[in-house]
Amino acid sequence: MKPQKYIRKVLYVLYALCLLVFFSSSGFRDKTTTGGWYQQFFPYLNGSTIASLTFLNSLTGFGVTSLNPDTLCYILKTTNGGDNWNIIFTYHTAATTVSFNKIQFANNIIGYASINDFILFKTTNGGDNWNTIYTGLYPQDMAVINKDTILFVYNSLLTGGVWRTTNGGLNWSPLGPTGGSGQPYNIYMFNKDMGFCLGGQMRKTTNGGVNWFAIPGETYSGIQFVDSLTGWKCYDSIKKTTNGGINWVTQIAPKISHTFDYSCFSALNKDTIWLVGARVFSHAPVYKTTNGGLNWGYQIPDTTLQIYSYGYISFVNAKVGWANPGGNFPAIHTTTGGNDTTFYTGIKLVEEYVPTGYLLKQNYPNPFNPQTNIPFELSESGYVTLKVYDITGREVKELINGKWGKASYVAEFNAENLASGIYFYRLKFVSDATKKEFIDTKKMMLLK
Repeated sequence: MKPQKYIRKVLYVLYALCLLVFFSSSGFRDKTTTGGWYQQFFPYLNGSTIASLTFLNSLTGFGVTSLNPDTLCYILKTTNGGDNWNIIFTYHTAATTVSFNKIQFANNIIGYASINDFILFKTTNGGDNWNTIYTGLYPQDMAVINKDTILFVYNSLLTGGVWRTTNGGLNWSPLGPTGGSGQPYNIYMFNKDMGFCLGGQMRKTTNGGVNWFAIPGETYSGIQFVDSLTGWKCYDSIKKTTNGGINWVTQIAPKISHTFDYSCFSALNKDTIWLVGARVFSHAPVYKTTNGGLNWGYQIPDTTLQIYSYGYISFVNAKVGWANPGGNFPAIHTTTGGNDTTFYTGIKLVEEYVPTGYLLKQNYPNPFNPQTNIPFELSESGYVTLKVYDITGREVKELINGKWGKASYVAEFNAENLASGIYFYRLKFVSDATKKEFIDTKKMMLLK
């Protein structure tokens, strides 16, 4: 074969490969992927911003928007998990303060979109058509219980309070509290009987909103229950209840920010809960716990846009979820459960210098009662577990389980609920770069 023909054949092969790569990637929106999350973009909304989102499953979701300069606001729908959104309904109003504020579905075909006007929008065919229902109310928030029962709240001195319909929005009845100061502007219903509202104070109902009683000293920006007793709420801290919201216990927040401002939960079960809110540096984290909030870790899903906080998060299963900052920012989406979650539990960064090796040091004080410190050093980044065992080899506490960078650290261990005796702590490190393992175990003594 002549050299020219050989070179020509090689060029043809390279050209074909380039075309294959091009056609396999063209026709789709670019996805900025960062650790299991990627950005999703909304269509052109002419100045409208996203006010509320809801997902029925891993593919179907809906959103509503604020008013744009043309006095239009929209209902949007996706059928491919948020990769593409279509405007399916447009509402035009002469009022310059009217906007959608909530969209919720009772099932896969019946849904409601509330607007701070005197009407309610309802679909009975999965969003293909929306009917207008006159309510005479001016809601700020909505809770859809089932296809017939809906609760509205709005914060008006004279006619504010909680209102309920049991016939799909055709008729509305006022429920307590109504009239006076401190009327609610937020409502959350776990089921048809139990729920919470927030105005001047946090209140609870156990009979579908007919009666409400105060939860003194408590407030929330986000709240979610997994059963009638167990729930979480947040504002400038994370709190958990195990008695239906009567008492709340503060949980240890992720130690990655001095500014805590949490906003929204998505609870899969009593162990796995997702949370968004606080800004860290110039990027907003997504928080996660896998043990009911005993330890909260975090993921940093976005490194291309300076998103300072997320106001919405929703997971439909362990892998598929969305988070959205609101406004005109893109959403982020995962189909893998996000990236690796870094968990901090009483861990202090001592120095950011680069140690010369991996080192698990002796705890101090030793003996101890009931708290001690466990120092360790990492010369590179990798996956770390630090666990405590009793004399029989039974694990009694997991202090660390996540990715850590090169530095010197001190882990705090509190043995308040353990008996006196000899315990062992074991550090396992797996290098990101080489996958090489380092394992070390040391002994300590608890004397009470």
